[in-house]
Amino acid sequence: MKAWERLINYVTVRTPSDEESETVPSSVCQFDLARKLEKEMKELGLTEVVLDDKCYLYGKLPATEGKKEIPALGFIAHMDTVSDFCDHEIRPMVTENYDGGDLVLGTSGLVLSPKEFPHLTGLKGRTLLTSDGTTILGADDKAGIAEILTMIERIQTENRPHGTICVAFTPDEEIGMGAEHFNLDQFGAEYAYTLDGDSEGEIQYENFNACKAEFEIRGFNVHPGEGKDTMINASLVAIEINNCLPSMETPRGTEDYEGFYHLISMQGEVGEAKLNYIVRDHDKNGFEERKKTLRLIKKNLNAKWGEGTVTLKITDQYLNMKEIVEEHIHLIDHAKKACEAAGVAPLILPIRGGTDGCQLSFKGLPCPNLGTGGHAFHGPYEHISVEGMEKSVELLLALIQEYTK
Repeated sequence: MKAWERLINYVTVRTPSDEESETVPSSVCQFDLARKLEKEMKELGLTEVVLDDKCYLYGKLPATEGKKEIPALGFIAHMDTVSDFCDHEIRPMVTENYDGGDLVLGTSGLVLSPKEFPHLTGLKGRTLLTSDGTTILGADDKAGIAEILTMIERIQTENRPHGTICVAFTPDEEIGMGAEHFNLDQFGAEYAYTLDGDSEGEIQYENFNACKAEFEIRGFNVHPGEGKDTMINASLVAIEINNCLPSMETPRGTEDYEGFYHLISMQGEVGEAKLNYIVRDHDKNGFEERKKTLRLIKKNLNAKWGEGTVTLKITDQYLNMKEIVEEHIHLIDHAKKACEAAGVAPLILPIRGGTDGCQLSFKGLPCPNLGTGGHAFHGPYEHISVEGMEKSVELLLALIQEYTK
């Protein structure tokens, strides 16, 4: 089976994770895909296939004769998707011989256009996979799953020599919990790669340091006619908090290694208000400075409006895996050679986000990230090409060969 055919099969199983949930996994629907994959892994000849009660799925392809001394190499992808644009059936569309121009997404009224996504001109002539524009596609990260299992099938049918290959599919990556209950002993790899990136050929081992910040504002609500020097409007204080932050240091105004403050939600009325941010920076010192800025805002506004008006909760999420992976730079060197062998230009780029590999690296499993061939994740414009997926599979096969040498 081709990788893109697997992807089409997987995306129709909806698996949105739920940030508000307190269960593991955060949504029971993730088990629907996990059980499907469990069956497929066994059919592909993987051994030690285990689906645990937290929806982590593991399996191994034992080393071929004479290759058992090669360090076990792992490949990881996640089963969940974002919850945005995922509230009804996903209907994938296949567009053959894409002309490089505007592509109407079903009857949604949305148009996938090079005006917003300039890379589309480079996909001219390829076969594109999209949704109908009313949902996400789910290539993030079911494309990674499809490519890993296609690689396993190719190794088996083509009798390619290899060391022990470990496979794992995780839940809840999109809400930052994918590595939380990962069983390193069950997985069994010495080194690993996540397949959770964008363009084929991407090699990523630098990611954001990340935290979330939650402001709660307690106002003082009185009759507006009697509010002189008395009323504290919590919503206006919330606006004041946001105005204290650098206006250009948002996702829209930053790129590459530049960090940001991202307001992801706000609720408010006169009596109380809430602001929820995610905060990102590749530089560890810069990251700490951003947290200091948030604390300073809280301090100054409490001095202005009264102690207890503003409370702030900062929760660290993940750290930059660069300091870990650099100690095992062969992971990057071999990935570059694999790109070249597969006829793909290696793209070593920082991740403007995070993956399971960030946390796993700090848990003792060095784990950079590779591209899947997809683009515009987390929204209805998500798309991936058949050819990009095929190149990603060829890259994985070349990577196995590099380590088998």
